[in-house]
Amino acid sequence: MSTPAPSQTPPPASAFSRWSEEQRRASLDSTLALAGWHGEQDLWVFAYGSLIWRPEFDFAERRLARLHDHHRSLCLWSRVNRGTPEVPGLVFGLDHGGSCSGVVFRIPGRAVPETFSALWAREMSTGAYLPRWLTCDTDRGEISALAFVIDQSGSGYVPRLPEDDLVRIILRASGTYGPCIDYVLQTAEALKASGICDDHLDALARRLLSEHR
Repeated sequence: MSTPAPSQTPPPASAFSRWSEEQRRASLDSTLALAGWHGEQDLWVFAYGSLIWRPEFDFAERRLARLHDHHRSLCLWSRVNRGTPEVPGLVFGLDHGGSCSGVVFRIPGRAVPETFSALWAREMSTGAYLPRWLTCDTDRGEISALAFVIDQSGSGYVPRLPEDDLVRIILRASGTYGPCIDYVLQTAEALKASGICDDHLDALARRLLSEHR
């Protein structure tokens, strides 16, 4: 199915670059230092997108959680996983404002070095996010969890788009992990399966299904 080009124009492919291993390591070390981690205590990770349905790490506990002052948004150009440098797709980030329901995972202290190193390779390959320790509400009280917040100053950031543009971008993009539409629909299904309500994403998923013929 062919779709017209979206009105939102992404930055040129030349704006895309990957972080080096040294940059990722420095970011990881500073983030763990901010948590006061000394190699023993368990740490929490907040998941709001694909980490919910494909965490790729072992965890000791999983809880539903709510994060305030941030919301789930398709606000990051994807030039590898769900798109290409020439035809980028979109992936979720935590943007400022509102609130976001998701999942928190407790990572045993002994597994933190390996787990977080893999997380940085996955989530921080281009430095598009700002790793932050944020307070999340759970049914057993507040916890501090690692959350990947979109860097609004980065070249990959996409301010809120009209739904028509979102649909056009998602339907035409595909990357090394597959079509962008699969990513969006899998996230919507994972939220439902977890008992999380996201009316905006549900409406977008229904429209994508109706137009993906």
